[in-house]
Amino acid sequence: MSRQRIRTVAESQVQMVQMVLPTDTNRLGNLLGGQLMHWIDIAAAIAASRHTNRVCVTASVDELNFHHPILQGDVVTLEASVNRVFRTSLEIGVRVSKENLLTGEREFTNTAYTTFVAIDESGKPVVASPVRPVTKEEKRRYADAALRRELRLLHRKHR
Repeated sequence: MSRQRIRTVAESQVQMVQMVLPTDTNRLGNLLGGQLMHWIDIAAAIAASRHTNRVCVTASVDELNFHHPILQGDVVTLEASVNRVFRTSLEIGVRVSKENLLTGEREFTNTAYTTFVAIDESGKPVVASPVRPVTKEEKRRYADAALRRELRLLHRKHR
């Protein structure tokens, strides 16, 4: 039953750091969007698994917004947090920023909202532990996640 204890957002937060190498970029020297999506998926999966103590699989990516390009040589920091748990699914928010190591300049670049499902050893969805937001920002993200879920379900209904 310990899997069902209420957990705080902070207990499963992830900070992942990557350096943008030449193999991660396009012809302009910008980080490939697909590579960033890969890193986001990994950071979000770790947060989901930390929260549930289960294998978690990607169910959807709602939004990925690109605000500024990330260049070769930049250091990318991905911060993933469980925004809300529904039943077997979890919304994970990922915030991305970049840092130029030569100038020390840091800049917010991306946000993404992903949904993961906790699964058992047979690959079947299982009920995930609830999350308890503590800070004002965590409470805002918790409320916003419910609105995004409504939109997801509405979108699914109209397919």
